[in-house]
Amino acid sequence: MRAKDAEALRATAASAVIVPLAIETAAMPVIRVRDPYLAAALIHNYLLETPFLATGVHAQAHVGDDTVVPEQISIAPLAVIGNRVRFGQRVTIEAGVVIGDDVQIGDDTRILANVTVRHNCLIGCRVCIHPGAVIGSDGYGYATDNRGYHVKRPQVGIVQIDDDVEIGANVCIDRATFGKTWVKSGTKIDNLVQVAHNVVIGENCLLVSQVGIAGSSTLGRNVVLGGQVGVAGHINLEDGVMASAQSGIVKNQARGLVIGGTPTMPMIKFARVVAALAKLPAMVTELRRLRQEVAGLQGEKKEIISKEQDRV
Repeated sequence: MRAKDAEALRATAASAVIVPLAIETAAMPVIRVRDPYLAAALIHNYLLETPFLATGVHAQAHVGDDTVVPEQISIAPLAVIGNRVRFGQRVTIEAGVVIGDDVQIGDDTRILANVTVRHNCLIGCRVCIHPGAVIGSDGYGYATDNRGYHVKRPQVGIVQIDDDVEIGANVCIDRATFGKTWVKSGTKIDNLVQVAHNVVIGENCLLVSQVGIAGSSTLGRNVVLGGQVGVAGHINLEDGVMASAQSGIVKNQARGLVIGGTPTMPMIKFARVVAALAKLPAMVTELRRLRQEVAGLQGEKKEIISKEQDRV
């Protein structure tokens, strides 16, 4: 609960309330904390926590050659596991998941229904990948010859997902041309995000739905990109950069900048631009009126000059 909502305490039927430190007394028991939103999330997660249930490998799942399956694992029907895959403990693989050859998956990771993790990719511990995501699809790279034909550049790198990353539904993270596409620890990626080849995403970033990051761009720590933000290729966003929804980022951004618009500009300037846009119709009408007045004055001036010349 926020401090400005203190009046709502009088009307609530709750038995107890999580409140900010600014609220010292109330008619019911309160839990006073520095950040009620964070506290509520921690408590909710604790209440929903369930122990891992190892169901083993379902009879309708396929496991390839030389794949090590630990005792503490749960692999659902119709999952397809490639050759030489290495699992940590307490991994959950839901129905329809496809894991390619030579993939490594860390402890306590959950890969939900119909996810594809292609060959050689590395998935850390406590990662959650939501349904339909594709990890390690080919990066988008072509060389065009003098006849206009496009020749595919082989994509022989990997994707590395570090610990405590969450990847939303239908996200696509492309493998690198060479080396690796890298999502570092603690980053949270919303649904329908595209991460291109050789992108590096720093620790604890937040990428909201429909973000698109072009190849070889680098994000520092705690970068926040709002919905539908587009990042051009080979761009560097330093630590703490925040971009508002639908921003188009076409050049490097310094540490801690808050930006918006296409192309991006500082948020204070962007807010002024947006405010001015709403006034444009009235401004155009006023400009037309002023032009008409100026034209009339110019006509009067010409008439006066003509009369003076006639007198001379």
